[in-house]
Amino acid sequence: MKKLNVLVIMALVCLSTLTSCNYLNIADHYFTDEIQMDSVFENKRNLDAYLWAIPDCFGDQGSLYQNSYTPGPMATDECFTMFDLVYGYYGMSYALGEINANSLYSFQNYYSQDYQAIRKCNELLANINKPSDLTAIERLEDSSYAKFFRAYAYYRLLLDFGPPILLGDQVVSSNASLSAYNRPRATYDEAVDTICNKFEDAAKGLPETVSIMNFGYPTQGAAYGLIARLRLYQASPAFNGGSAAKRYFGNWKRSSDGSDYVKQTYDEKRWAIAAAACKRVMDMQNAGQPLYSLHTVDADAETPALPAGVTSDPDYYKEWPTGAAGIDPYRSYSEMFNGEAVLATNPEWVWARRSGGLVADTQRAFPVQYGGWNSLCVTQKVVDNYRMVDGRQIDNSSTTYPYSESGFTTRQTTFSGYRLNTGAYNMYANREMRFYASVGFSECYWPMSSTTSSGLYNRTITYYYDSPNGKESSASGNYAVTGYVLKKFVHPSDAWTGDNATRMDKAFPIIRYADILLMYVEALNNLTQTYTIQMGDEMMTISRDVAAMRSAFNLVRHRAGLPGPSSEELADPTTIQNLIEQERMTELLDENSRYYDVRRWGIYEKVESVPITGMNVNSGKNGFYARVIPTTSRIGSRLVNKKLIFLPIPLSEIRLLPSMDQNPGWEK
Repeated sequence: MKKLNVLVIMALVCLSTLTSCNYLNIADHYFTDEIQMDSVFENKRNLDAYLWAIPDCFGDQGSLYQNSYTPGPMATDECFTMFDLVYGYYGMSYALGEINANSLYSFQNYYSQDYQAIRKCNELLANINKPSDLTAIERLEDSSYAKFFRAYAYYRLLLDFGPPILLGDQVVSSNASLSAYNRPRATYDEAVDTICNKFEDAAKGLPETVSIMNFGYPTQGAAYGLIARLRLYQASPAFNGGSAAKRYFGNWKRSSDGSDYVKQTYDEKRWAIAAAACKRVMDMQNAGQPLYSLHTVDADAETPALPAGVTSDPDYYKEWPTGAAGIDPYRSYSEMFNGEAVLATNPEWVWARRSGGLVADTQRAFPVQYGGWNSLCVTQKVVDNYRMVDGRQIDNSSTTYPYSESGFTTRQTTFSGYRLNTGAYNMYANREMRFYASVGFSECYWPMSSTTSSGLYNRTITYYYDSPNGKESSASGNYAVTGYVLKKFVHPSDAWTGDNATRMDKAFPIIRYADILLMYVEALNNLTQTYTIQMGDEMMTISRDVAAMRSAFNLVRHRAGLPGPSSEELADPTTIQNLIEQERMTELLDENSRYYDVRRWGIYEKVESVPITGMNVNSGKNGFYARVIPTTSRIGSRLVNKKLIFLPIPLSEIRLLPSMDQNPGWEK
């Protein structure tokens, strides 16, 4: 056969990822590829083109709102929008009960594409020895990347759709009979163990670091980080026996052999395994220095002094990394997400990829008056979860840094390049730095400094009913329904209208070091005994080590300018679990964590049954600052049902494959 030009091969591969298909006929769209397979695997150049087209199956992992690959933030209590199915806000539609097994919209495409990725990887691995110009090192590296992508595809299927069908190394022929495809799903534990083993295998040949030019390529740490996350999920209440596992999955058994899809007896050792997996990432070194660390920016003349009077944390006033002094907490957090920090060299990214979706999604948060849509709305629950600047919760604020739901600020305050206007509601004063880095509220200042058009930069935005960005003035649906928008990924220079308006590049952290630290604390907190765990080639002794918990938790808190938990808090596992839940909601806001967190903790129904609230956008300024349930029937239509723990398997799959069991509660 004639050798295909590499561009032709890439075009064929990309074309296959654009075609919607199901598990049964995933092979059909590789028919063209199979005809030319000898050419595809004829040499290194063609094989590499085939390999690096596989991640196209995963889409842009920072696209979490419109046409998203996962229900994500819109299906949680983090966000709300007035836009609907017509606009592709499928996570919102999932929470509203508008998604079913017969109409999965973009989720069905990604379900199919994950299996496409698995088949591509199996095809490549089956042919990895064919190119004669591949060196042994290159062959190991390429096969390791393929193994990683295969494990990651299974990982995605498990998180959103539950236990997948495990295909092993088999490449099913295009003309195979139905029986070749028909097989039962794995149990949850079988899936986790298999995926983790595949990540372990991949990690053996993955690099520890990659060049700036290769930013986004998987590394050894990426594999280990995703193992840590899976092991933590496996240890969590919904998947590790107890009342949550019984409530969600007690009657869910595999029809082929009667096995429980989800374990119904508790195993504490799983927490130790999760802790060891996190510790392995924390211990990784590069040239004698920690490979991963939290992103920080040194303090300067604009950095506010740490709040006075903190006594609960003896290390708080010490220099970073022991304490919170010497760094700028606002810039350390905000610049990691808004594009100011150099994307490819951020030490906090365990695995991140450039995301055009994140850049585009800033328009969803932007004020409609300045080229945006006002549609990416943060809830009052999120706002209330942020602490005061001295670390106290809003219902226990100090006299020095008070919380108030009456009156307005009487002076303008600037810190770390951020401006808190005169006339801002006192609810928004004295709050921790992550609040200002993440939330847009009425009277919030928007620089939008890249545009040079007069009147389109350095603006104060309000969402009062009769303001230019309020409900009365905005097009149908284009108003901030809660009175808040997400600013976490918005750079001060970002602008969507006017001359020279540009947006900074963004990266989406698939997993980052702060998450590893918080998972480590959570895993240790659930231990009552000491365990010896083998993690890779290392043996670790793991127990509920209060000093280790304090150190890891304090890094996250101190980076945010907040004190860590007190000794009394650290001594009580229930208190620490509550603090972890609060901290993850704030630290990982809109990073696609909460959707999974509330499910694995077994608190999904409890937290999602609380009505969405915000400010009163049906009023002018005098009545705006009142907690209300937005006047839309969609709030009351949000579905809270344990079947929403997993997306349904597409009905077409269930009806074609006799051995395929549906997820609990969904149509068969």
